[in-house]
Amino acid sequence: MRTHLFQPAAPGKYPGVVFYSEIFQITDPIRRVAAMLAGHGYIVAAPEIYHELEPPGTVLGYDQAGADAGNAHKFAKELSSYDEDARATLDYLAALEDCTGKLGVMGICIGGHLAFRAAMHPQVLATACFYATDLHSHTLGQGKHDDSLARAGEIKGELLHVWGRQDPHIPLEGRTAIKARLEEAGANFTWHEVNAAHAFLRDEGSRYDPQLAYQCWAMVFDLFHRRLR
Repeated sequence: MRTHLFQPAAPGKYPGVVFYSEIFQITDPIRRVAAMLAGHGYIVAAPEIYHELEPPGTVLGYDQAGADAGNAHKFAKELSSYDEDARATLDYLAALEDCTGKLGVMGICIGGHLAFRAAMHPQVLATACFYATDLHSHTLGQGKHDDSLARAGEIKGELLHVWGRQDPHIPLEGRTAIKARLEEAGANFTWHEVNAAHAFLRDEGSRYDPQLAYQCWAMVFDLFHRRLR
């Protein structure tokens, strides 16, 4: 599994963060997000989520062909493989000599859902999920029948959820169902809905909202600094 590593230039020991991309894998906007995280004092590991299905280094385009391929892959890959990838990446970070051993996760789009599942590992102290797709519909992975919400009670760290109210991929009823399940499970979470479309955090394309992105970064670093430092 090719994993892209971003870390502070200054020597020292830093917490580790697994960062999950959108369905397009490690695009330039994703690299900039990972660099932003690293620049604030974290060792960031960004795995290629479709490593079994695409050659190493594959980046899908921000176009219809790229979206079609990415969406097909997310249902072609076995759910257990996503979980095995999470375990491997968390273990890799924890074993690094310059990692403190404190671990967090962040994800965007499908990455938000993968971050949610990675948060079930007991050593994950903080997780930031941005507009997590397929969480409300239970359709991640082969067979389109995931158990992510059913296992919400396994998440012991703190969760940050951010959603766009104009995001067609996660409608109001879907967001309501996710929030209700987290309440039922007794999760430690904060919940933010903003007036934005899907992919508003991506600093490329017409849906980018830099003002909201700036506000969201403040929430992410508040969470990670409190829980991982």
